[in-house]
Amino acid sequence: MRRLSFLTPGYAQKLTLLASVPLVVAVAAIAVLVAVQARALAEREIATLETQLINAKKVELHNYVTQARNGFYYVYGSAAPDDADAKRNVAQILAAMIYGQEGQFFVYDYDGNALVSPRQTDRINNNWSGETDSEGTPITDTLIQIARDGAGYHTYLWPKPSTGKEARMITYVTSFPSWQWAVGTGVFIDDVLASVATARADVEARVRRTFVYIGAITLAALLSVFGTGMVINLRERRLADAKLKRLTQRVFDAQEEERGRVARELHDGISQILVGVRYALDNARRKLERGDANAAEPLGKGIASLGEAISEVRRISRDLRPGVLDDLGLGPALKNLTEEFENRTKVSCTFNTVVFRNRLDNDAKIALYRIAQEALTNVERHSGATKVQVDLRGHRRGATLRISDNGKGLKAMRKETSPGLGLRNMQERIDQLGGQLRLSDVPDGGTQIEATVPLTHLLPPERPLNETPKVPAQ
Repeated sequence: MRRLSFLTPGYAQKLTLLASVPLVVAVAAIAVLVAVQARALAEREIATLETQLINAKKVELHNYVTQARNGFYYVYGSAAPDDADAKRNVAQILAAMIYGQEGQFFVYDYDGNALVSPRQTDRINNNWSGETDSEGTPITDTLIQIARDGAGYHTYLWPKPSTGKEARMITYVTSFPSWQWAVGTGVFIDDVLASVATARADVEARVRRTFVYIGAITLAALLSVFGTGMVINLRERRLADAKLKRLTQRVFDAQEEERGRVARELHDGISQILVGVRYALDNARRKLERGDANAAEPLGKGIASLGEAISEVRRISRDLRPGVLDDLGLGPALKNLTEEFENRTKVSCTFNTVVFRNRLDNDAKIALYRIAQEALTNVERHSGATKVQVDLRGHRRGATLRISDNGKGLKAMRKETSPGLGLRNMQERIDQLGGQLRLSDVPDGGTQIEATVPLTHLLPPERPLNETPKVPAQ
Protein backbone atom coordinates (compact mmCIF):
# COMPACT_ATOMS: atom_id res chain seq x y z
CA MET A 1 0.00 0.00 0.00
CA ARG A 2 2.84 2.37 0.76
CA ARG A 3 4.32 1.78 -2.69
CA LEU A 4 0.97 2.45 -4.34
CA SER A 5 0.49 5.63 -2.36
CA PHE A 6 3.98 6.73 -3.34
CA LEU A 7 3.20 6.16 -7.02
CA THR A 8 -0.09 8.06 -6.80
CA PRO A 9 0.56 11.57 -8.17
CA GLY A 10 -0.09 14.47 -5.86
CA TYR A 11 -1.69 17.81 -6.69
CA ALA A 12 1.60 19.36 -7.84
CA GLN A 13 2.42 16.35 -10.06
CA LYS A 14 -1.09 16.44 -11.57
CA LEU A 15 -0.70 20.15 -12.22
CA THR A 16 2.67 19.53 -13.88
CA LEU A 17 1.19 16.76 -16.04
CA LEU A 18 -1.72 19.01 -16.97
CA ALA A 19 0.70 21.78 -17.93
CA SER A 20 2.72 19.30 -20.04
CA VAL A 21 -0.26 18.19 -22.15
CA PRO A 22 -0.52 21.48 -24.13
CA LEU A 23 3.25 21.40 -24.65
CA VAL A 24 3.13 17.87 -26.06
CA VAL A 25 0.12 18.70 -28.27
CA ALA A 26 1.79 21.89 -29.55
CA VAL A 27 5.07 20.11 -30.30
CA ALA A 28 3.22 17.26 -32.04
CA ALA A 29 1.29 19.78 -34.16
CA ILE A 30 4.54 21.61 -35.00
CA ALA A 31 6.24 18.32 -35.91
CA VAL A 32 3.37 17.29 -38.20
CA LEU A 33 3.29 20.73 -39.81
CA VAL A 34 7.05 20.70 -40.33
CA ALA A 35 6.89 17.21 -41.84
CA VAL A 36 4.03 18.12 -44.19
CA GLN A 37 5.70 21.34 -45.29
CA ALA A 38 9.08 19.64 -45.68
CA ARG A 39 7.58 16.85 -47.79
CA ALA A 40 5.62 19.31 -49.92
CA LEU A 41 8.71 21.43 -50.52
CA ALA A 42 10.82 18.36 -51.23
CA GLU A 43 8.24 16.97 -53.67
CA ARG A 44 8.28 20.26 -55.55
CA GLU A 45 12.07 20.22 -55.64
CA ILE A 46 12.16 16.56 -56.71
CA ALA A 47 9.55 17.18 -59.42
CA THR A 48 11.61 20.13 -60.64
CA LEU A 49 14.76 18.00 -60.60
CA GLU A 50 13.04 15.18 -62.46
CA THR A 51 11.71 17.58 -65.07
CA GLN A 52 15.13 19.16 -65.52
CA LEU A 53 16.86 15.79 -65.90
CA ILE A 54 14.28 14.48 -68.35
CA ASN A 55 14.45 17.70 -70.35
CA ALA A 56 18.22 17.29 -70.45
CA LYS A 57 17.73 13.75 -71.77
CA LYS A 58 15.29 15.01 -74.39
CA VAL A 59 17.72 17.68 -75.53
CA GLU A 60 20.41 15.02 -75.72
CA LEU A 61 18.18 12.77 -77.86
CA HIS A 62 17.22 15.63 -80.14
CA ASN A 63 20.91 16.42 -80.65
CA TYR A 64 21.68 12.76 -81.45
CA VAL A 65 18.98 12.56 -84.08
CA THR A 66 19.89 15.95 -85.56
CA GLN A 67 23.57 14.96 -85.83
CA ALA A 68 22.67 11.62 -87.39
CA ARG A 69 20.31 13.29 -89.89
CA ASN A 70 23.03 15.77 -90.82
CA GLY A 71 25.43 12.87 -91.29
CA PHE A 72 23.44 11.19 -94.02
CA TYR A 73 21.28 14.02 -95.29
CA TYR A 74 23.51 14.30 -98.37
CA VAL A 75 22.33 10.82 -99.30
CA TYR A 76 18.65 11.21 -98.40
CA GLY A 77 18.36 14.70 -99.82
CA SER A 78 19.32 13.70 -103.34
CA ALA A 79 17.71 10.24 -103.41
CA ALA A 80 14.42 9.33 -105.00
CA PRO A 81 11.62 7.80 -102.93
CA ASP A 82 12.25 4.37 -104.43
CA ASP A 83 16.08 4.54 -104.38
CA ALA A 84 16.90 1.19 -102.79
CA ASP A 85 20.65 1.81 -102.76
CA ALA A 86 20.26 5.08 -100.94
CA LYS A 87 17.97 3.43 -98.40
CA ARG A 88 20.45 0.63 -97.87
CA ASN A 89 23.31 3.11 -97.48
CA VAL A 90 21.41 5.18 -94.87
CA ALA A 91 20.32 2.04 -93.02
CA GLN A 92 23.97 0.92 -92.81
CA ILE A 93 25.03 4.33 -91.52
CA LEU A 94 22.28 4.28 -88.82
CA ALA A 95 23.11 0.70 -87.81
CA ALA A 96 26.70 1.77 -87.26
CA MET A 97 25.72 4.61 -84.94
CA ILE A 98 25.95 2.65 -81.69
CA TYR A 99 26.91 4.76 -78.67
CA GLY A 100 27.50 3.80 -75.06
CA GLN A 101 26.38 0.45 -73.73
CA GLU A 102 22.69 0.91 -74.51
CA GLY A 103 22.35 3.54 -77.27
CA GLN A 104 21.27 2.74 -80.83
CA PHE A 105 19.19 4.12 -83.70
CA PHE A 106 16.10 2.34 -85.01
CA VAL A 107 14.07 2.61 -88.19
CA TYR A 108 10.49 1.51 -88.83
CA ASP A 109 8.57 1.96 -92.04
CA TYR A 110 5.04 3.26 -91.79
CA ASP A 111 3.70 -0.29 -92.00
CA GLY A 112 5.47 -1.28 -88.75
CA ASN A 113 8.39 -3.26 -90.18
CA ALA A 114 11.69 -2.93 -88.37
CA LEU A 115 14.42 -1.90 -90.83
CA VAL A 116 17.28 -1.02 -88.41
CA SER A 117 17.91 -2.43 -84.91
CA PRO A 118 21.65 -3.04 -84.43
CA ARG A 119 21.44 -4.28 -80.83
CA GLN A 120 18.39 -6.50 -81.46
CA THR A 121 18.93 -7.84 -84.94
CA ASP A 122 16.17 -10.43 -84.54
CA ARG A 123 13.66 -7.62 -84.91
CA ILE A 124 14.85 -6.66 -88.41
CA ASN A 125 12.45 -7.37 -91.27
CA ASN A 126 9.65 -8.30 -88.82
CA ASN A 127 6.42 -6.40 -88.45
CA TRP A 128 5.82 -4.98 -84.97
CA SER A 129 2.52 -3.24 -85.37
CA GLY A 130 0.42 -3.44 -82.17
CA GLU A 131 3.48 -4.00 -79.98
CA THR A 132 3.06 -2.88 -76.33
CA ASP A 133 5.21 -2.95 -73.23
CA SER A 134 4.42 -4.82 -69.99
CA GLU A 135 2.27 -1.90 -68.82
CA GLY A 136 0.17 -1.99 -72.04
CA THR A 137 1.69 1.17 -73.51
CA PRO A 138 1.67 1.04 -77.38
CA ILE A 139 5.19 1.30 -78.82
CA THR A 140 5.58 0.83 -82.56
CA ASP A 141 2.26 2.29 -83.63
CA THR A 142 2.77 5.36 -81.45
CA LEU A 143 6.30 5.91 -82.76
CA ILE A 144 5.05 5.73 -86.35
CA GLN A 145 2.17 8.11 -85.58
CA ILE A 146 4.58 10.63 -84.00
CA ALA A 147 6.79 10.40 -87.09
CA ARG A 148 3.80 10.93 -89.36
CA ASP A 149 3.01 14.07 -87.31
CA GLY A 150 6.53 15.36 -87.78
CA ALA A 151 8.63 14.53 -84.70
CA GLY A 152 8.24 14.04 -80.95
CA TYR A 153 8.95 12.06 -77.81
CA HIS A 154 7.55 8.82 -76.45
CA THR A 155 8.15 7.07 -73.09
CA TYR A 156 7.71 3.34 -72.51
CA LEU A 157 9.35 0.27 -71.01
CA TRP A 158 12.02 -1.48 -73.08
CA PRO A 159 14.51 -4.28 -72.37
CA LYS A 160 17.98 -2.99 -71.67
CA PRO A 161 20.55 -4.67 -73.95
CA SER A 162 23.05 -4.96 -71.10
CA THR A 163 20.74 -6.71 -68.63
CA GLY A 164 17.73 -7.88 -70.61
CA LYS A 165 15.40 -6.39 -67.99
CA GLU A 166 12.81 -3.77 -68.73
CA ALA A 167 13.60 -0.16 -67.90
CA ARG A 168 11.91 3.10 -68.71
CA MET A 169 13.09 4.74 -71.91
CA ILE A 170 12.51 8.10 -73.57
CA THR A 171 12.59 8.02 -77.35
CA TYR A 172 12.83 10.86 -79.85
CA VAL A 173 11.54 9.99 -83.28
CA THR A 174 11.45 11.94 -86.54
CA SER A 175 10.34 11.05 -90.07
CA PHE A 176 11.77 10.68 -93.51
CA PRO A 177 8.48 11.38 -95.25
CA SER A 178 9.61 10.60 -98.81
CA TRP A 179 10.76 7.13 -97.71
CA GLN A 180 7.95 6.78 -95.12
CA TRP A 181 10.45 5.99 -92.41
CA ALA A 182 10.23 6.63 -88.65
CA VAL A 183 13.80 7.18 -87.45
CA GLY A 184 14.74 7.69 -83.84
CA THR A 185 16.82 6.76 -80.84
CA GLY A 186 16.20 6.49 -77.10
CA VAL A 187 17.93 6.65 -73.76
CA PHE A 188 17.06 4.84 -70.59
CA ILE A 189 16.09 7.09 -67.71
CA ASP A 190 16.59 4.62 -64.86
CA ASP A 191 19.48 6.80 -63.71
CA VAL A 192 17.04 9.73 -63.52
CA LEU A 193 14.56 7.63 -61.60
CA ALA A 194 17.36 6.42 -59.33
CA SER A 195 18.38 10.03 -58.68
CA VAL A 196 14.75 10.93 -57.90
CA ALA A 197 14.40 7.90 -55.60
CA THR A 198 17.63 8.86 -53.88
CA ALA A 199 16.36 12.40 -53.43
CA ARG A 200 13.08 11.09 -51.97
CA ALA A 201 14.95 8.77 -49.61
CA ASP A 202 17.12 11.69 -48.54
CA VAL A 203 13.98 13.73 -47.85
CA GLU A 204 12.48 10.94 -45.79
CA ALA A 205 15.73 10.61 -43.86
CA ARG A 206 15.78 14.36 -43.20
CA VAL A 207 12.15 14.27 -42.07
CA ARG A 208 12.93 11.38 -39.72
CA ARG A 209 15.93 13.26 -38.37
CA THR A 210 13.72 16.31 -37.87
CA PHE A 211 11.25 14.20 -35.91
CA VAL A 212 14.11 12.84 -33.82
CA TYR A 213 15.41 16.35 -33.12
CA ILE A 214 11.92 17.61 -32.25
CA GLY A 215 11.37 14.57 -30.02
CA ALA A 216 14.70 15.15 -28.28
CA ILE A 217 13.90 18.83 -27.76
CA THR A 218 10.42 17.92 -26.49
CA LEU A 219 11.85 15.32 -24.13
CA ALA A 220 14.39 17.83 -22.84
CA ALA A 221 11.61 20.40 -22.37
CA LEU A 222 9.40 17.88 -20.56
CA LEU A 223 12.28 16.80 -18.35
CA SER A 224 12.98 20.46 -17.65
CA VAL A 225 9.30 21.04 -16.80
CA PHE A 226 9.14 17.99 -14.58
CA GLY A 227 12.48 18.82 -12.97
CA THR A 228 11.42 22.39 -12.33
CA GLY A 229 8.08 21.16 -11.03
CA MET A 230 9.79 18.70 -8.70
CA VAL A 231 12.16 21.40 -7.42
CA ILE A 232 9.27 23.81 -6.86
CA ASN A 233 7.22 21.03 -5.31
CA LEU A 234 10.01 20.09 -2.91
CA ARG A 235 10.61 23.74 -2.09
CA GLU A 236 6.91 24.40 -1.52
CA ARG A 237 6.66 21.25 0.56
CA ARG A 238 9.56 22.36 2.71
CA LEU A 239 7.98 25.79 3.10
CA ALA A 240 4.63 24.18 3.89
CA ASP A 241 6.27 21.91 6.45
CA ALA A 242 8.01 24.90 8.01
CA LYS A 243 4.75 26.85 8.09
CA LEU A 244 2.97 23.86 9.54
CA LYS A 245 5.61 23.57 12.25
CA ARG A 246 5.29 27.27 13.04
CA LEU A 247 1.53 27.01 13.05
CA THR A 248 1.67 23.96 15.30
CA GLN A 249 4.01 25.84 17.62
CA ARG A 250 1.61 28.78 17.63
CA VAL A 251 -1.23 26.45 18.52
CA PHE A 252 0.83 25.02 21.36
CA ASP A 253 1.79 28.53 22.49
CA ALA A 254 -1.85 29.64 22.36
CA GLN A 255 -2.90 26.57 24.30
CA GLU A 256 -0.21 27.16 26.91
CA GLU A 257 -1.13 30.85 27.13
CA GLU A 258 -4.81 29.99 27.55
CA ARG A 259 -3.96 27.34 30.13
CA GLY A 260 -1.77 29.82 31.95
CA ARG A 261 -4.55 32.42 31.90
CA VAL A 262 -7.10 29.94 33.19
CA ALA A 263 -4.62 28.70 35.82
CA ARG A 264 -3.92 32.27 36.99
CA GLU A 265 -7.61 33.06 37.20
CA LEU A 266 -8.26 29.85 39.08
CA HIS A 267 -5.36 30.51 41.43
CA ASP A 268 -5.82 34.24 41.91
CA GLY A 269 -9.61 34.22 41.92
CA ILE A 270 -11.38 31.00 42.69
CA SER A 271 -8.58 29.44 44.75
CA GLN A 272 -8.35 32.46 47.08
CA ILE A 273 -12.14 32.67 47.36
CA LEU A 274 -12.36 28.97 48.21
CA VAL A 275 -9.59 29.38 50.81
CA GLY A 276 -11.66 32.19 52.33
CA VAL A 277 -14.76 29.97 52.28
CA ARG A 278 -12.85 27.16 53.98
CA TYR A 279 -11.53 29.57 56.63
CA ALA A 280 -15.08 30.97 57.24
CA LEU A 281 -16.61 27.50 57.50
CA ASP A 282 -13.83 26.33 59.82
CA ASN A 283 -14.35 29.43 62.00
CA ALA A 284 -18.11 28.78 62.09
CA ARG A 285 -17.52 25.14 63.05
CA ARG A 286 -15.30 26.11 65.97
CA LYS A 287 -17.85 28.63 67.20
CA LEU A 288 -20.61 26.07 66.94
CA GLU A 289 -18.54 23.60 68.97
CA ARG A 290 -18.09 26.24 71.69
CA GLY A 291 -21.79 27.09 71.49
CA ASP A 292 -21.03 30.64 70.43
CA ALA A 293 -24.15 32.47 69.29
CA ASN A 294 -22.13 34.44 66.65
CA ALA A 295 -21.46 31.32 64.54
CA ALA A 296 -23.90 32.50 61.88
CA GLU A 297 -21.71 35.49 60.96
CA PRO A 298 -18.69 33.57 59.52
CA LEU A 299 -21.12 31.07 58.00
CA GLY A 300 -22.83 33.89 56.10
CA LYS A 301 -19.47 35.21 54.90
CA GLY A 302 -18.58 31.74 53.67
CA ILE A 303 -21.85 31.42 51.79
CA ALA A 304 -21.29 34.85 50.18
CA SER A 305 -17.74 33.91 49.21
CA LEU A 306 -19.00 30.65 47.75
CA GLY A 307 -21.44 32.63 45.63
CA GLU A 308 -18.51 34.73 44.39
CA ALA A 309 -16.65 31.54 43.48
CA ILE A 310 -19.65 30.29 41.54
CA SER A 311 -19.86 33.62 39.66
CA GLU A 312 -16.14 33.48 38.90
CA VAL A 313 -16.47 29.94 37.55
CA ARG A 314 -19.33 31.08 35.35
CA ARG A 315 -17.25 34.00 34.08
CA ILE A 316 -14.34 31.75 33.19
CA SER A 317 -16.73 29.34 31.46
CA ARG A 318 -18.25 32.18 29.49
CA ASP A 319 -14.80 33.33 28.43
CA LEU A 320 -13.95 29.85 27.20
CA ARG A 321 -17.23 29.36 25.35
CA PRO A 322 -20.05 31.86 25.97
CA GLY A 323 -23.44 30.19 25.83
CA VAL A 324 -25.12 33.45 24.86
CA LEU A 325 -23.21 33.36 21.56
CA ASP A 326 -25.00 30.16 20.56
CA ASP A 327 -28.33 31.06 22.14
CA LEU A 328 -28.83 34.74 21.23
CA GLY A 329 -26.18 35.49 18.61
CA LEU A 330 -23.13 37.69 18.19
CA GLY A 331 -24.71 41.03 19.12
CA PRO A 332 -25.92 40.03 22.60
CA ALA A 333 -22.68 38.11 23.22
CA LEU A 334 -20.55 41.17 22.43
CA LYS A 335 -22.82 43.37 24.56
CA ASN A 336 -22.40 40.98 27.48
CA LEU A 337 -18.62 40.88 26.86
CA THR A 338 -18.28 44.67 26.90
CA GLU A 339 -20.40 44.99 30.06
CA GLU A 340 -18.29 42.45 31.92
CA PHE A 341 -15.11 44.12 30.63
CA GLU A 342 -16.32 47.48 31.91
CA ASN A 343 -17.30 46.05 35.29
CA ARG A 344 -13.98 44.27 35.70
CA THR A 345 -11.56 46.94 34.43
CA LYS A 346 -13.58 50.13 35.15
CA VAL A 347 -12.81 51.21 31.53
CA SER A 348 -15.79 52.95 29.95
CA CYS A 349 -17.03 50.66 27.22
CA THR A 350 -19.75 51.44 24.67
CA PHE A 351 -21.34 48.88 22.37
CA ASN A 352 -23.31 49.92 19.28
CA THR A 353 -25.00 47.85 16.63
CA VAL A 354 -27.75 48.24 14.07
CA VAL A 355 -30.69 45.87 13.84
CA PHE A 356 -28.49 42.92 13.01
CA ARG A 357 -30.27 39.60 12.90
CA ASN A 358 -28.46 36.43 13.80
CA ARG A 359 -27.48 35.78 10.17
CA LEU A 360 -23.74 35.12 10.54
CA ASP A 361 -22.65 31.53 10.23
CA ASN A 362 -21.02 29.80 13.18
CA ASP A 363 -17.41 30.25 12.00
CA ALA A 364 -17.87 34.01 11.51
CA LYS A 365 -19.56 34.45 14.89
CA ILE A 366 -16.80 32.64 16.76
CA ALA A 367 -14.04 34.46 14.84
CA LEU A 368 -15.47 37.95 15.47
CA TYR A 369 -16.15 37.16 19.12
CA ARG A 370 -12.58 35.91 19.66
CA ILE A 371 -11.21 38.97 17.86
CA ALA A 372 -13.22 41.18 20.22
CA GLN A 373 -11.86 39.22 23.20
CA GLU A 374 -8.26 39.60 21.99
CA ALA A 375 -8.75 43.30 21.28
CA LEU A 376 -10.21 44.01 24.74
CA THR A 377 -7.40 42.00 26.33
CA ASN A 378 -4.83 44.16 24.47
CA VAL A 379 -6.66 47.29 25.60
CA GLU A 380 -6.53 46.10 29.20
CA ARG A 381 -2.86 45.06 29.11
CA HIS A 382 -1.11 47.53 26.82
CA SER A 383 -3.09 50.56 25.67
CA GLY A 384 -3.80 52.38 28.95
CA ALA A 385 -7.13 53.49 27.48
CA THR A 386 -10.04 54.89 29.49
CA LYS A 387 -12.67 54.53 26.79
CA VAL A 388 -13.45 51.73 24.38
CA GLN A 389 -16.08 51.69 21.65
CA VAL A 390 -17.28 48.46 20.01
CA ASP A 391 -19.37 48.68 16.84
CA LEU A 392 -20.95 45.79 14.87
CA ARG A 393 -22.70 46.37 11.57
CA GLY A 394 -23.91 44.40 8.59
CA HIS A 395 -23.67 45.82 5.08
CA ARG A 396 -23.78 44.79 1.44
CA ARG A 397 -20.23 43.46 1.49
CA GLY A 398 -20.71 41.37 4.66
CA ALA A 399 -20.28 42.34 8.32
CA THR A 400 -17.73 44.55 10.09
CA LEU A 401 -16.62 44.63 13.73
CA ARG A 402 -14.84 47.85 14.73
CA ILE A 403 -13.11 48.30 18.11
CA SER A 404 -11.47 51.64 18.95
CA ASP A 405 -9.92 53.08 22.10
CA ASN A 406 -8.27 56.28 23.26
CA GLY A 407 -5.04 54.68 24.43
CA LYS A 408 -1.42 55.05 23.40
CA GLY A 409 -1.82 54.02 19.77
CA LEU A 410 -0.05 51.42 17.66
CA LYS A 411 3.33 53.18 17.37
CA ALA A 412 3.75 53.60 21.12
CA MET A 413 2.67 50.01 21.85
CA ARG A 414 5.05 48.62 19.20
CA LYS A 415 7.95 50.44 20.83
CA GLU A 416 7.08 49.05 24.27
CA THR A 417 6.08 45.49 23.28
CA SER A 418 6.61 43.22 20.30
CA PRO A 419 3.57 41.84 18.45
CA GLY A 420 2.29 38.86 20.41
CA LEU A 421 0.10 35.88 19.71
CA GLY A 422 -3.04 37.98 20.06
CA LEU A 423 -2.60 39.92 16.83
CA ARG A 424 -1.42 36.83 14.95
CA ASN A 425 -4.45 34.89 16.17
CA MET A 426 -6.77 37.67 15.02
CA GLN A 427 -5.13 37.78 11.58
CA GLU A 428 -5.25 34.00 11.17
CA ARG A 429 -8.89 33.82 12.22
CA ILE A 430 -9.94 36.47 9.70
CA ASP A 431 -7.75 34.90 6.98
CA GLN A 432 -9.57 31.60 7.45
CA LEU A 433 -12.81 33.40 6.60
CA GLY A 434 -11.36 35.20 3.59
CA GLY A 435 -11.92 38.55 5.27
CA GLN A 436 -9.78 41.58 6.09
CA LEU A 437 -8.21 42.83 9.32
CA ARG A 438 -7.04 46.45 9.50
CA LEU A 439 -5.20 48.10 12.38
CA SER A 440 -4.83 51.87 12.39
CA ASP A 441 -4.22 54.81 14.69
CA VAL A 442 -7.15 57.01 15.66
CA PRO A 443 -6.50 60.68 14.74
CA ASP A 444 -7.16 61.89 18.32
CA GLY A 445 -4.97 59.15 19.79
CA GLY A 446 -5.66 55.48 20.28
CA THR A 447 -6.04 52.36 18.18
CA GLN A 448 -8.75 51.05 15.90
CA ILE A 449 -9.16 47.40 14.91
CA GLU A 450 -11.54 46.67 12.03
CA ALA A 451 -12.43 43.08 11.08
CA THR A 452 -14.61 42.44 8.01
CA VAL A 453 -16.03 39.10 6.97
CA PRO A 454 -17.32 38.68 3.39
CA LEU A 455 -20.93 38.31 2.37
CA THR A 456 -20.47 34.56 1.85
CA HIS A 457 -20.56 34.09 5.64
CA LEU A 458 -23.99 35.69 5.99
CA LEU A 459 -26.91 33.29 5.98
CA PRO A 460 -29.97 34.11 3.84
CA PRO A 461 -32.83 35.73 5.77
CA GLU A 462 -35.35 33.32 7.18
CA ARG A 463 -38.85 33.44 5.74
CA PRO A 464 -41.60 34.04 8.31
CA LEU A 465 -43.80 31.06 9.05
CA ASN A 466 -46.99 32.84 7.92
CA GLU A 467 -45.45 33.99 4.60
CA THR A 468 -46.50 32.07 1.54
CA PRO A 469 -44.33 31.97 -1.57
CA LYS A 470 -45.47 34.17 -4.43
CA VAL A 471 -46.72 32.36 -7.51
CA PRO A 472 -45.75 34.11 -10.75
CA ALA A 473 -48.60 35.17 -12.98
CA GLN A 474 -49.30 32.88 -15.84
